[in-house]
This record gives sequence, C-alpha cells and structure tokens, in this order.
Amino acid sequence: MNILYLNHYAGSPALGMEYRPYYLAREWVRAGHAVRMVAATYSHVRTRQPEAGEQTLDGIDYLWLPTPPYQGNGAGRVWNIARFLGQVWSRTDALIARARPDVVIASSTYPMDVWVARRIARKAGAVLVFEVHDLWPLSPIELSGMSPRHPFIRLVQKAEDDAYRDADAVISMLPKVHDYMASRGLDLRKLAIVPNGITLDEWQGTPPPLRADVAQAIAGQRAAGRTVVGYAGSMGRPNALDTLLEAFGALRGEPIGLVMVGDGHERSRLVQRIADEGLDVQVRWLPPIPKAQVPSMLAAIDIAYIGWQRVPIYRFGIAPNKLMDYLMAGCVVLHSVEAGNDPVAEAGCGLTVAPQDAAAVADGLRRLAAVPAAERRAMGERGRAFVRANHTYPVLAQRFLDAVAAARAAGRVGAGRGIR
Repeated sequence: MNILYLNHYAGSPALGMEYRPYYLAREWVRAGHAVRMVAATYSHVRTRQPEAGEQTLDGIDYLWLPTPPYQGNGAGRVWNIARFLGQVWSRTDALIARARPDVVIASSTYPMDVWVARRIARKAGAVLVFEVHDLWPLSPIELSGMSPRHPFIRLVQKAEDDAYRDADAVISMLPKVHDYMASRGLDLRKLAIVPNGITLDEWQGTPPPLRADVAQAIAGQRAAGRTVVGYAGSMGRPNALDTLLEAFGALRGEPIGLVMVGDGHERSRLVQRIADEGLDVQVRWLPPIPKAQVPSMLAAIDIAYIGWQRVPIYRFGIAPNKLMDYLMAGCVVLHSVEAGNDPVAEAGCGLTVAPQDAAAVADGLRRLAAVPAAERRAMGERGRAFVRANHTYPVLAQRFLDAVAAARAAGRVGAGRGIR
C-alpha cells in the first residue's frame, strides 16, 4: 500500500518533535508499505529545521517544502500555514504521480490541510483520512481566548466541518471526542481512537549517556540529600510550569529538588522567575537533550512531573507523548490534571492532583517522596506494563490501518460530499 502523509510539523528523532508521524510511518515501512511524508521546512516544535527538498529517513521518503520562520501564534504562523498548503495544492498532480497513493492522510494539527488532502485523494481514488491531534478551532478558542467570530476561527471551523463530512476515516488521538464530533456532523462509524505511544527499540539496550551538565545537575541534587523530581519537555503555557515553580516555593528548604530540561515560548520567563525568586538552589533548568538521552535522564530521577492548565478542552481527553516516555521509563509520576482520561490513574503508577493548584502539587510531591523506594519501583513497573500493553507503535500503526481497511470495506471511500 502507498501512503501519502501530510503533516506540516512532522519531525524525527534527529530533528525533534513532532515524532508521531515518523513512528507510525516507520512501522508501515517495516510492514512493507511505502510512505511519502510531506512537511514544512520550518516548525516551532522542532529542535532542528531541515533543508528544502527530498530526504529519505529510515525508509520514509520526506518532501520538505520551504516555508518562512515565525514566532508565536500571530500572522507569521498563519502565513507559514498558507505557504505550506499552497505548495501542496499546486503539487497535487506531481504528488499523485510520485506517490501513487492508496491512502492520503491530513494530519497537521490545524484542519485546513483536509482541503488539499481531499483534492489529492479524490483525484487518486484514495482513502481520505483525517487525523485529529487537537480539536481546532475549539483549542485556540478555549486555550487562547480567541473569539468564535474571528475570521481565522471561522475558517478553521469550516475546515473541521468539511473534514468530518468528507473524510472516509477519522483518527483521533483524544479518547473522549465522540459526542463533540457527532455534534459537528461526523458519522461515528468513521471514527477510530489511536493514541500516542512509544517505540520499543528505543528502550532496548544501553541508552546514550546523559549530557554532562544534566547528569551533574541530578547528581548535585542527590548529593544534597534531595529526592529528584524531573521534567523533560516543552515549556509553554499549556504545561502549567508556573504552578510547579510556585509549588517549589512552598517546598523551599525541604529535601526535594527539581531538574527541568527543555525549551519553548515560556522558557526565558520561567528561567528568570527561578532566579528572581531564589529557587535556583532547589531548581535547575538546562537546555533540551536529544531524544535518545531521555531514557538516561528518566532512569536517573525519582519522580517525573507533568502538569496541565485547568481548561474545559481537556474534557475530551489527553494524549501526551511525554507521559508515554515517563511510563515506559518506569517512573513514578505526579500528574496535575483534570481531564476526560488519566493514564497515570489507569496504570496505577503515580498520583494525580488538581491542576493549577500549587499547594496540591507540593503536597503530592511530598507524598511520593515519602513512598519507600521499593514501592516506587513497583508503581513504575505498573506504568511500564501499561504502556507495553496499550501504547506501542507497532500496535498503534496496525490499529490505524485497520481503520483504513474498515473504510474500504464499508464502501465509504469517495462517498463524502464536496468531491473535487
């Protein structure tokens, strides 16, 4: 089978996030399928940006389309999106000739790529799949306060409605979306849930040694007699790291330390806050590490932290890559969240506390730090077993293709309105 995968932000372990398209595509290639990945040269979530042109990574054929850099979520990002979609639209015939797709996947977080994917799929007679990462436009409305009447939001809403109407299959990473998607016109027979996961081969053997500065920061916390809390990931508003720092203000002088590794829009402000509030004795920030070193970092800490804002959008569920890494590493996890699902509670591998509640986070860290080491190891093993059973990419990649096969078997291919 030939698969054309449109994902504006697609990355790889060498380039950085986002990783899901790479891992799914690699499993499909291993199973004998051909995958053509179309992505932009600039993405705010990547660590490194690729050169424009063609590249083969682990059997996946990438086409990197040149797009301008941007900062934040303003006009620059909108222009970046428009440039990417315009180029894909103009290359429709060339993409069909090269990829000869049996399946076309629209998977760029924002839903407007369904328009170009639909055009390609209908011309090629291929299955059209709409892959949902976040619920747009609901996410920018509820997380960023954008007005439902904003012209950009109206455009996004039109794209989402078209996607639910015209896609042959809809794949959602979020598990509790059924009622919402039905309210926007989706026939729920099209819907399959395929969450994020991990790839086992990255957790086999001895991982690369941890970068010296991070290893020294962890060793320094331990030498000071502190239980080591770790955070590895993005530093943006959705990660609610201000709550974590406020919690460490309450933990000042107690034998619990924090090592944060990552980057993002909020990094500079958070680092300055650590210094201004005199938290730098117990809290250390360091630049991001390569993904291959993440297992080494997680093996060296005592408790892993992940937090969220208290926002209604999470009622539809969460699917964080970071949490899958935490669980596969056998970490005990403090999860600060209120959502439609909670993998930490499901796995029994940690403690869940209220979001954006610094007192609850501080109390949760104290409680986990007091758990005997043997009991923490047992909790971590439950998390690892949970991931291996439910969230490995060979399983997820096959579940994705099963949804494609079901669309074909049901005779839905090309049946949507709006065919071009």
